Amino acid sequence: MKNSDGTRNPRGLIIICVALLAVIAVPLLSSARTQTTSVNIVNNSNREIRNVYLSPVNTDDWSSNQLDHATIPPGQSFALNNVACDQQQVKVIGEDQDGCFLSTVVTCGDSATWTITNDTARDCGGDN
Repeated sequence: MKNSDGTRNPRGLIIICVALLAVIAVPLLSSARTQTTSVNIVNNSNREIRNVYLSPVNTDDWSSNQLDHATIPPGQSFALNNVACDQQQVKVIGEDQDGCFLSTVVTCGDSATWTITNDTARDCGGDN
């Protein structure tokens, strides 16, 4: 761009550059994705897992049941795929047939396997 006296106008060039950067940045920002992870839950205990929930690590803000109407019987496994992560880790909570809770923390972005055994610590709201 030139001024009326024929010299270049640097302000006009700056405006064009800023506009060009904005046009380029919008699609990049809109394509940013939430990080996801996959968790394979292996039930090597003698108890049926009836519910699985997700939660941020430091809060008790649990998701809905990730198994929907399924269960994880003893000797079986269940894969949770594309688990959305707001943070670097996510807590996975299982509830067994006795209403006791078991949990583990997995790192987001990695595929993880959580193997539940009879020795996995349970929270039954009192005595196990």
